[in-house]
Amino acid sequence: MNFKGRDFLKILDFSEEELRYMLDTAKQFKEMKHKGENHKYFPNKNIAILFEKTSTRTRCSFEVAGYDLGMGVTYLDPTGSQMGHKESIADTARVLARFYDGIEFRGFKQETVEELAKYADVPVWNGLTDYCHPTQVLADFLTMEEKFGHLEGLTLAFVGDARNNVANSLMAMSAKMGVNYIACGPNERKPDDELVNKCREIAKKNGCTITVTDDLGALEGKADAIYADVWLSMGEDKDKWGERINLLKPYQVTMNLMNRAKPTTIFLHALPSFHDLNTKVANEVNDQFGIPEMEVTNEVFESERSAVFDEAENRMHTIKAVMYLTLIDEDNNKEEENH
Repeated sequence: MNFKGRDFLKILDFSEEELRYMLDTAKQFKEMKHKGENHKYFPNKNIAILFEKTSTRTRCSFEVAGYDLGMGVTYLDPTGSQMGHKESIADTARVLARFYDGIEFRGFKQETVEELAKYADVPVWNGLTDYCHPTQVLADFLTMEEKFGHLEGLTLAFVGDARNNVANSLMAMSAKMGVNYIACGPNERKPDDELVNKCREIAKKNGCTITVTDDLGALEGKADAIYADVWLSMGEDKDKWGERINLLKPYQVTMNLMNRAKPTTIFLHALPSFHDLNTKVANEVNDQFGIPEMEVTNEVFESERSAVFDEAENRMHTIKAVMYLTLIDEDNNKEEENH
């Protein structure tokens, strides 16, 4: 498969076979990492990771993956570049592409990462936008496959704001990989109809289903994995906190909900999670609204059924696979064969 020079902007840009190959490549890199095997295939390459939105997992995953592959990594935080302030996105892309072999972007608008990709003649990787989160769901699906031994035929349920960026990418990835997908949340936050219809066409071809519902009963006896995400995203207007919390409160993931699904159901989350009062934001919300736990209870989060830290680790391995595949050339192939 030829990934050389391609951008990684959203799941729907890739075929089922290509996504499968990414996951298999990530598995190989994970094994090499755990065995301590050298895989510095790109000692003469450099990448830039450009952040409008700060992040622990995305930054560390790209940095460690880059270093493991032998590359130099430059981190540009929200104040570290002039993009969108004194320099256009197009000009920024063309400048960075002269210095770097690949560019990661994590920010707000999907249009921004698309414009970076349009003007940069090096691979651009989407670390997160308001529309989708493709590197996250690769890690999610690698985690599910590790837990169940397969993907096809599983049922994944996203509970909460079923229109958010993570949910959009999960639905697309489910359709591509033959996983039944349930988007369960309030009708006010149901997924976009156009995306649902597109994913249903793909799902039909791959023998799985896409269900959109506001009824938690749809998970009963069906969900192999239940996925939750934060109710209050970074940059969320504080004046809307109360409205968001009241809307999503009925969709909190509890142990009762986990048990209603299946005894073997696992819990997934992109992190960070508001499952206790050990953060400043959680305490602020609790003081104002009297809610010590939000999208998931601490009982579920800390249980043996929670796979959230496996997911977090897998971000690094799947991101490494994406970067490797889009940067690989004949010289690197020869070097890899020699290892």
